[in-house]
Amino acid sequence: MSVSAGLRRAITGAAMKDFLKAARLLLLDLASTLLFLLVFLLTHNTALSVGLGVALGLGQIGVQLARRRPIDTMEWLSLFLVIAAGTATLLTDDPRFLLFKPSVIYVLIGVVMLKRGWMTRYLPPIARQVVPDVAVTVGYAWAALMFVSAAVNAIVAITCSSATWAVVMPAFGLVSKVVVFVAGFAALRITARRRIRAMPEAERIALLIATGELAAPLATSA
Repeated sequence: MSVSAGLRRAITGAAMKDFLKAARLLLLDLASTLLFLLVFLLTHNTALSVGLGVALGLGQIGVQLARRRPIDTMEWLSLFLVIAAGTATLLTDDPRFLLFKPSVIYVLIGVVMLKRGWMTRYLPPIARQVVPDVAVTVGYAWAALMFVSAAVNAIVAITCSSATWAVVMPAFGLVSKVVVFVAGFAALRITARRRIRAMPEAERIALLIATGELAAPLATSA
């Protein structure tokens, strides 16, 4: 196999793997919050929703601690939001709180996402080396989406019925996040490919080998 063929295969072959890995990490970080909202929409059982969300959040952090792995800020935030929102819901027993609660969640997550470089943990090694600046921009795009989502949720909660809100907001949340995720991933991938191809051949091959995108024997292939 030629070096150029190996390069094309290394760049394109890992695309889906990186996409799925990033999606999995994002979902795990927000899993307890997402579970809390999903169970409530399906059952309207506040106690059950709170209990399952908190249990999942505590379980995730417990597993991380048992394995002596660092706990990301987003995981702590997700657990805190489930506990705080669940407690407030149980105490007030006000359905309007549930409608506005996602706006608070979106704003808090948006603030966290304003931290420069928060996406670093979601990137494959080669992207950390080649496109860290693009990752910063994509991270800010995610923060902007959170603030837009907060505004949309508040408008729908004020102007529409609870039934309409339960249909509109999950659909908007899913579609908007998929669009931003795919667009951000494409921007990272396309820019990385262009920059890698613009490198001198020796530097390019050394980078691909160092980041595990190209097997060492390929460096000496004809």
